[in-house]
Amino acid sequence: MIVWVTGANGFIGRHLAHELAGAGHAVHGVGHGALDATEARRLGLQSWINGEIDAANLDALAAAHGLPTHVFHLAGGSSVGVSIERPFEDFSRTVASTARLLEWLRGSAPDCAVIAASSAAVYGADHFGPIAETAIVTPMSPYGQHKLMMEQLCASYARSFALRCTVVRLFSVYGPNLRKQLLWDICSRLDAKEQVLTLGGTGNEIRDWTDVRDVARLLASVAEASSSQETFRVINGGSGRGTSVADIAAGLIGQWGSKTAVRHSGVSRPGDPMSLLADAAMLRQIGFDWRIPLDQGLADYVAWFKGQAS
Repeated sequence: MIVWVTGANGFIGRHLAHELAGAGHAVHGVGHGALDATEARRLGLQSWINGEIDAANLDALAAAHGLPTHVFHLAGGSSVGVSIERPFEDFSRTVASTARLLEWLRGSAPDCAVIAASSAAVYGADHFGPIAETAIVTPMSPYGQHKLMMEQLCASYARSFALRCTVVRLFSVYGPNLRKQLLWDICSRLDAKEQVLTLGGTGNEIRDWTDVRDVARLLASVAEASSSQETFRVINGGSGRGTSVADIAAGLIGQWGSKTAVRHSGVSRPGDPMSLLADAAMLRQIGFDWRIPLDQGLADYVAWFKGQAS
């Protein structure tokens, strides 16, 4: 099939492009960031447009390579903190880009299926234990609110124009090439040989940690399992296994081979829920299995970090 990936130059997008190309699909990308032809091919992209998700660039892709059968929409904001500092920028990256994509598909490729990457941040802070897709959504941050608005746009176009859309709410995605967030921060400080790591929060915050290589398989699997009779659905992209921030820190320190002590400030970041854990029943129904256990994922992340830092 002819596949387009918006945001293919991002953390998840790079892994997804490689996964799709490995399955024999013709993969083309559009989004921000300069990629020369050699790097694009290494990622599995047959072509890459560095630019906005807009009609001009989508028209150019279609003219050069044909209409897509599937679009994986990964472009958008990727940071709660940035969304709080610059909310309109986050809105533009997430909501406006989705509106432009869906409107172009409505007019130019109405038979194309959309797989849109959303976030567990839409659920907000009022949940404890596994969260089902039917749970009340009360986002705490502009980031989560904009992801929810993106989902609502997909639902609207599915309902009004029969555009097939699947929303996958991703939880705490980590893995090789992630250069931000908790794992990157801890490894950077271990590399700097800090004797004591002081982390925010209490350490008891629960997250559903998923390796990006499994997440890429998941997104590809969702596309394969899409039904032509079902125009809109939401799926949790989480494992259903919760791990505390304190245990993640301890696991990374152990994999690093360090005896660094960890303290927690007790001060949580704005927009940071206490618990985000997926109810994974829908994934089990479509037969998806998470293959990379957390200890292996952390070991691989430490090995990657040390390799890129050397």
